[in-house]
Amino acid sequence: MKNDLNHQLGPIGIFDSGYGGLTVLSEIRALLPQYDYLYLGDNARAPYGNRSFEVVYQFTWQAVRWFFERGCQLVILACNTASAKALRSIQQINLPEAYPDRRVLGIIRPTAEIAAEMTKTGHLGVLGTEGTIQSESYDIELKKLHPQLIITGEACPMWVPLIENREYDKPGADYFVKQHIFNLLNKDPEIDTIILGCTHYPLLLDKIKQFLPKSAEIIAQGKYVAESLKNYLSRHPEIAMKCTLGGTVKYFTTESPEKFSQQASLFLQETVYAEKAIID
Repeated sequence: MKNDLNHQLGPIGIFDSGYGGLTVLSEIRALLPQYDYLYLGDNARAPYGNRSFEVVYQFTWQAVRWFFERGCQLVILACNTASAKALRSIQQINLPEAYPDRRVLGIIRPTAEIAAEMTKTGHLGVLGTEGTIQSESYDIELKKLHPQLIITGEACPMWVPLIENREYDKPGADYFVKQHIFNLLNKDPEIDTIILGCTHYPLLLDKIKQFLPKSAEIIAQGKYVAESLKNYLSRHPEIAMKCTLGGTVKYFTTESPEKFSQQASLFLQETVYAEKAIID
């Protein structure tokens, strides 16, 4: 059934399973400060990284509907796992059936595009959650652009917990960062470009750089996702005109608003006040 709310105006929705999408939101707001934004972290059910395709798809579609009910005409899945495991089904099945005028975008495609441009050796590395690496979503997108590229993935299951427990800048984090960087480069020493395939990982950037050759390019997604969104809105004025222009941002979480507000300040370096969301 077509939804009769399709012609509303509303903020741009930014979704993540937890906090990592805040690094993407920060870059988007810096580049496109004129728009209103609604951020939702599904913290009560995080992490998504080790969940099945079916469960991630179910949770993500529930969240997208939550945004649509609040007038959002455009939703960004600022979560690699959700982009990898749910985006295609939502775009190809759910939107045409129920919300043909609304859009849901992911963050893997724009990241793959910039990575394909940057590499000189044609050998790329992807650091991500177990779910993102197992999905091989970056491999698929990169090989669509350039079939000859060689992509190597490395799952880093300890990195998100280090960040969310505020251990990411402490000496204890070095072991886990070094271990996965070395694993990746041992698999393919010709890698010259590395995608940080999890939106938490920019907080580990300083440590990651310590264990990589100076010549290596590191791609943190936020900047490129923001540029891709700006380009998308300029190419699709019919979508841009449905996004409200107030320069505001509201934060929601499915868990404790107090906890979210405290943790979000780590990612955004500003005071955040979150509200409780119930999605089903």
